[in-house]
Amino acid sequence: MLPARLSGDWTDDDPGRRSARDWAVDLLCVLVSLAIGALTLLISPIDDPFTPIWWISVVIGVLASLSLMVRREFAVTLTLILMVLSTVFMTAGGGTVIALFTTAVHRRTRPVVLLTLLALVSTLVQYQAQPVDPDTPQSYWIAVVIDSLLLVLAVGWGMAVRARRQLVVSLAERARRAETEQELRVGQARLRERERIAREMHDALAHRLSLLSMHAGALEFRPDMPEDQLSKAAGVIRATAHQSLLDLREVIYVLREPDGGGDLQLPKVTLDDLATLVEETRQTGTTVVFQERVEAAEEASAPLCRNVYRVMQEGLTNARKHAPAATVHVELWGGPEAGLTLELRNPLLAGPPPGRPAAGVPGAGYGLAGLAERVALAGGRLEHGRTVSDEFRVRVWLPWPSE
Repeated sequence: MLPARLSGDWTDDDPGRRSARDWAVDLLCVLVSLAIGALTLLISPIDDPFTPIWWISVVIGVLASLSLMVRREFAVTLTLILMVLSTVFMTAGGGTVIALFTTAVHRRTRPVVLLTLLALVSTLVQYQAQPVDPDTPQSYWIAVVIDSLLLVLAVGWGMAVRARRQLVVSLAERARRAETEQELRVGQARLRERERIAREMHDALAHRLSLLSMHAGALEFRPDMPEDQLSKAAGVIRATAHQSLLDLREVIYVLREPDGGGDLQLPKVTLDDLATLVEETRQTGTTVVFQERVEAAEEASAPLCRNVYRVMQEGLTNARKHAPAATVHVELWGGPEAGLTLELRNPLLAGPPPGRPAAGVPGAGYGLAGLAERVALAGGRLEHGRTVSDEFRVRVWLPWPSE
């Protein structure tokens, strides 16, 4: 049986309040102590009952029993007092055993052992003070052994109860800690999912919006564009804007899911889609030189293809924004054993040359940081910076995962 503090009946607002069960247990202890005291009076060797000493024993027994109502709060003190009284008045013996049991439940081992030794000594003193029947002298030692066994059993029972309660508290704390850790893991998983969505949307939307900016800038810069070119540019703008809205609608739907149940449907890409990405960039007027030397390209996994695609997409987007007139050199090589290496290079330019519109898409500064995070999560390496030949280079190595 657990106390109110451990069973859930205890409230922090009133730490001194007892539950109904606590009152019931305390009352039961009082009744048991009274019963033991009454039995002691019945079997006592007093020839003339109802004498003053007899009444004093009754009063001491009743008071000792009633004092058990505060046995939890003053366990050690109460045990010492009842132990002293029981050496003179045997009617306090029941209360002493119960108080010692309570001490074993609520206190540490060292004071419990000391009180147990004192109780055993008190038992010897108690029976030494009682008259011994010369016809049955062995009854003295029998009584001493029985009382000593009762004391030891009470203490052992109390220590077992304490150990069980500590185990329950430990298991409850472990369960609460596991629940907290699970909530943290769920929160971290949701955060990682949102970060993944943010990376995908940044790469996809930045690419499409830069295409929109380039085509819109061309229309603004060349109002006398031939009708067929104008129609083609408008079609590209419409298709790109439509796809951007679809991507944005999907990510908004996922983010609005309260339980994180939504899942962003990533587009399935292969290494063959890189040529389409290059062609989209060329349509904006950017010159792209693309070389691909990949062994067993058809065996590349979907995550690897998607990472290569996103890295290349971000690199081309950055080149359009920061060096719109520069020629971009893109090389991809590798295979199942060596992994894939993607390199993008473009000359560093101060701005767009005469006759070319500016990109017009300001960068948020998260592109390379997002690439670094994506590559790190895939177990790869990212290098970027200015070269000695005055070029900006981005080189990424990605491992080829084994199936």
